[in-house]
Amino acid sequence: MARSFTVSESVVVHADARTVYDHVSDPTLMGRWSPENTGATLRPGTGTGTGTVAVGTVFDGHNKRGPFRWTTRCTVTEAEPGECFAFRVTAIGLRRPVLRAAIATWQYRLEPVAEGTKVTETWTDDRRSWPDALAALFDRAATGGKTFDAYHVRNIRTTLARLKAAVEANPAT
Repeated sequence: MARSFTVSESVVVHADARTVYDHVSDPTLMGRWSPENTGATLRPGTGTGTGTVAVGTVFDGHNKRGPFRWTTRCTVTEAEPGECFAFRVTAIGLRRPVLRAAIATWQYRLEPVAEGTKVTETWTDDRRSWPDALAALFDRAATGGKTFDAYHVRNIRTTLARLKAAVEANPAT
């Protein structure tokens, strides 16, 4: 079976695109929705200092899966208010992200619709240089038997459902 490098899911949030953007573009809030991410720390000297991030902002994402915990280094690659927010994961480690590598890209595309905003979350596997067999072996060990693309479909659905509920219940970030 061929390896899938990208998976996406969408949800309609009953809020305007700028409100949704204000939520998804703050990496420190991601732990509220993600089943794996527990939050983020903006790196000193990056970002605007106002809670708003820009292209080039660097942050460390804190993650857990079962008993395992790790930290990723991420760089914002797109930051278009009301339209798109994306970041690339460029390093990973247990307490500190020390292993530098192309790991993944996460994107949140926002599209105004009659009911509010269609939010599409996309995960892209940036491990293009990994042989398929090695990636499949690593993925199954890390996820308890799934490939990352199959695993992230469930995570994305959970994240989007939690984001929708949070924004609709309290639009202010």
